[in-house]
Amino acid sequence: MSVRIDIAGLRPQGVVFVTSPLAELGMALHALSEPAHHPGLQAWATAVAARLDPHLADRMCEADFLWRSTFSDLFLPFAGLAGGTPPGTTLAEDLDLLDKLTDEQFVDAALEFTCMSQYDLPATGILSDAEVRRRALETAASRGHPQVRFTQRLLDDPPAVRAWLRRFLEDCDDAFFAEAWARLSHQLAADARHKTDLLRRRGLAEALAAVSPALSLEEDGTRIVVDKVLEGRTTAGADGLYLLPTSLGRPHLSVLHRAGWQPLLHYPVGSPELSSPLSLEQLTLRMTALSHPVRMRLCRLLARSAYTTSDLAQVHGMTAPEISRHLGVLKKAGLVTTRRRGRYVLHQLDVTVVARLGSDFLEGMLR
Repeated sequence: MSVRIDIAGLRPQGVVFVTSPLAELGMALHALSEPAHHPGLQAWATAVAARLDPHLADRMCEADFLWRSTFSDLFLPFAGLAGGTPPGTTLAEDLDLLDKLTDEQFVDAALEFTCMSQYDLPATGILSDAEVRRRALETAASRGHPQVRFTQRLLDDPPAVRAWLRRFLEDCDDAFFAEAWARLSHQLAADARHKTDLLRRRGLAEALAAVSPALSLEEDGTRIVVDKVLEGRTTAGADGLYLLPTSLGRPHLSVLHRAGWQPLLHYPVGSPELSSPLSLEQLTLRMTALSHPVRMRLCRLLARSAYTTSDLAQVHGMTAPEISRHLGVLKKAGLVTTRRRGRYVLHQLDVTVVARLGSDFLEGMLR
């Protein structure tokens, strides 16, 4: 399983290492929402949460599905603009690029995690087709009332939601991110310069290897292969290929391969430690449960968010009973938790338990 980026038509100068404050803000929000994904950031997340204004904290919960699962492509708006538009050097410049996305692009990207839109297919009729709208609201209902309210607002009045999101991100900058970016931006810029120098001196294959062992260049030099627990394909054309370092995002290696958007790699720097493995007996039970490729793919989704059995069946093209059997194996091993929300039963991977299997497995699931 992998994501492949076709670079056959890409000019050598089309591969560019850059930084983006908005992308890092998205990772900051993700780390605050899912601290278990980022053991090395728990002290920072605790300190930020302790001094956060209660009103801002409430607003953070209104649309946290935009960054809780990983984070929305809305934090990489320059990739949705034609002409190889680079990210801004300041958060304000990045937010101006976000304002340039069409309403259709904005809504499609915003609904990715709320309604599981078809990521690798062009968005069609999301604001004009009554059936597409009905399906979006129906799927959002399984996520809970906040997702339904947000989806309804988004479909009814995209400009109002866009203005709300910009104000929220600006307030986050004032509250905690400006301080973090002042500290992190130098490290990220230095990494981008180093990788650019390596690209010029040693070529793309070595530059990719320095970014992550999960990246490789096929022998004929026409495709970049990203080792991830999902399948995807995209093409880097005349607009080029951006690679962005993130300090707050480890262990996530994100690949933007949304239809109609410029492909992009968002890679982590730094390496916090995880906890030691469990007993051999428990480890054997859990690794046996994870030995099936379908359960591996289920874990990738469940590591990011909670899903119903029917949601998982739809994504994987399987029946609900088949999914239930696989979930039963994972639950017996203590890897998946289940909770009820109204008439929906939601399943989610217990990342703190999985972390005890070792950093290699957890990073593979969160990559």
